[in-house]
Amino acid sequence: MKAASVGKAKKYKPKKQPLKKRLVRYWPLYLMLLPCIIYYALICYVPMAGSVLAFKDYSFKKGIWGSPWIGLKYFKTFFSSYDAPRLIRNTLTVGVIKCILEFPFAIILALLLNELRSMKFKKISQTITYLPHFLSSVIIVTMLQRILAPNTGVLNQAIAAMGGDGSTFFLMEAKYFFQILFSMDLWRNIGWDSIMYLAAISSVDLALYEAAEMDGCGKLKKMWHITLPGIRGTIGLLFIMGVGGLLSSGVEQIWLLRTPGNMSLADTLDVYVLRMGIQGGQFGYATAIGLIQGLVGLVLVVVCNRICKKITEVGLW
Repeated sequence: MKAASVGKAKKYKPKKQPLKKRLVRYWPLYLMLLPCIIYYALICYVPMAGSVLAFKDYSFKKGIWGSPWIGLKYFKTFFSSYDAPRLIRNTLTVGVIKCILEFPFAIILALLLNELRSMKFKKISQTITYLPHFLSSVIIVTMLQRILAPNTGVLNQAIAAMGGDGSTFFLMEAKYFFQILFSMDLWRNIGWDSIMYLAAISSVDLALYEAAEMDGCGKLKKMWHITLPGIRGTIGLLFIMGVGGLLSSGVEQIWLLRTPGNMSLADTLDVYVLRMGIQGGQFGYATAIGLIQGLVGLVLVVVCNRICKKITEVGLW
């Protein structure tokens, strides 16, 4: 009887405090959280009301709410347009480059930095890799233009010194566009993206490494069997969030890298939205395309979250 009663005993669950008591007890933490809540409310959620423009024939005189409804006209216009397949293809290509191809490099950099034993050299290396993230796209593209300039650029001068043709205008040739974009974006973000992985690696139990050393494991085996499984959760979460931006190519970099020579590849959905909305004044049409990007990103996050949860038992929710 006693054993049965013990088996049926309910597990102890700590009593949850009411919200009012938690607010009073932890008010400094909630106060620190307040600016973040205000930021997301004003910058991310309030502007979502403007998405109604995608279903209206907007007029400056009548305003957003006074403009007449037109239903799904803008969506039908976009998908039936000649440019739609090319824009979607270019956007997906850039998204795969940024969200998938670049993804492992930050993990590799974090693993390499973690193996450095000299703290001074480690801090210098981290600082050097972080710095490009704080440079604006204008500065980076200007540097790139000087490096890749025909005849006078560093790269062309090096090619000419080795007996090649030093007059190639790389930014005007479409075949070099994706390689340039990949190199530029990787150089800018690899250090910054590695911060999360370094923080996750620091939380891995050191006793596991000591036990692996006693078993004769080298550095590569410890990385593969201890470090990577230890940061699996962080990798999964960041990958899920990255997939959400698959249809968002980033308008600044693409806009600045666009030239008449690479226009066929550099014309993405983000650039198209800017051209139609700001330059063309077709605010409703541009909003409809932006809404498509947001909805596709949401679906990708939900699907990727479900797949990752089944495979790795890690998910956003």
